Amino acid sequence: MKSQYDLSNYPLWTALVTPFDANNQVDYDILRTLVCEQAQANNGILLLGSTGEGLALTTEEHQHIVKYVCALNLNVPLMVAVGGANLQEQIAWVEFCNTQPIHAFLLGSPLYAKPGIVGQTHWFDALLSASDLPCMLYNVPGRSAIAIDPQVLQNLTHHTNLWALKEASGDIAVFEAFRKAAPQLAIYSGDDGLMPYFAQAGAAGLVSVAANAWPQQTAEFVRRSLAGTFPNLFTTWTDAVDSLFAVANPIPVKVLMHAQGKLNTPNLRPPLTHLELPCTQAINSANTTILSWN
Repeated sequence: MKSQYDLSNYPLWTALVTPFDANNQVDYDILRTLVCEQAQANNGILLLGSTGEGLALTTEEHQHIVKYVCALNLNVPLMVAVGGANLQEQIAWVEFCNTQPIHAFLLGSPLYAKPGIVGQTHWFDALLSASDLPCMLYNVPGRSAIAIDPQVLQNLTHHTNLWALKEASGDIAVFEAFRKAAPQLAIYSGDDGLMPYFAQAGAAGLVSVAANAWPQQTAEFVRRSLAGTFPNLFTTWTDAVDSLFAVANPIPVKVLMHAQGKLNTPNLRPPLTHLELPCTQAINSANTTILSWN
């Protein structure tokens, strides 16, 4: 099955937060507003990633969120995250999502187990085989405790639905190693602040946390980064984005979105809590900077 969208036309994907109400249940009214705001900015939408606290939600919540957002019939593509440590559970999740009108998957590395090249290849091979849709692999060693080896990409080149890689190690040398190992693969920056650097190295776009708070501005930031003719992007955006990672993501962005009025509460699912960020001066300053940026 092919996506109805040309995914290369979407250089920005927003790793959407999951809004919670005062009882820490999913706030579907706010979720609708958030996804419509992203669609208005023409940003692709990623559901249930680490920014969306996917691992803190139940299977029933996963399914309800995907069905709910699909029913909104948005005019932008939807990508759904796949991540955990149990391969059979993740295959079952892919098979469920295959029945929904989504357009792509984000396949995360297996958590905690720290497999080598053979184990990583087996994990991704099984998920790619189960998927009916284009897939983006996700290299995020800071969360998975293991980096995808470039050899793994070479081992998977026979999968025609292996479309892209989200590179979030923060290391341009790793980006270059992936480009060499799989030159046909679209590589997206997983670090907002590094987008201008990754663009110069050939990145196809950005999977963004910042776009939750600043959807239009982040889209323009990506456009300018890819154009390569705007030399003053680095400091402004890096300083602003750094404030969104002062403590574990998505704590700061949810606190900011609450201050912006986008979220009714800054609530997160345990073990994360907005109480980790008692001082909001940096994110408020970043918000003022970015909203007046262009």
